[in-house]
Amino acid sequence: MIDPIFQSDNYQLARKLLDAAALRSEAIASNVANAETPGYRRLDVAADFAEQLKARSRTGELAGGTDSLRPTLIPDPFARSVRPDGNSVDIEHELLAMNKNSVEYEFLSDVVTGNIKQLKMAITGRSF
Repeated sequence: MIDPIFQSDNYQLARKLLDAAALRSEAIASNVANAETPGYRRLDVAADFAEQLKARSRTGELAGGTDSLRPTLIPDPFARSVRPDGNSVDIEHELLAMNKNSVEYEFLSDVVTGNIKQLKMAITGRSF
């Protein structure tokens, strides 16, 4: 009975973006941990995930189910080697990406939490 509430486009979009932000956080942690590893290539969430999400959002397919759409990590094709040994991790870039991702994650978790709070208020009649 409450399934339609969790099938709204806004909720599904926020949920999928939250999954991507969590995965990006793991990638950033891996990048920082391997900043001194020779030949290590920087990881990031695949850009095609965002493109597929946009396409499904435009066509209204988000509410129909997005379980098949999952973010994946790939070596960043745009990252250039910053060291002679081929490592492509730039610590300053990773710290900036970590801060940006943290803000996005917090915002998206607030959106998802807000949807759940609205459902709770509708059920209980109380806002706390």
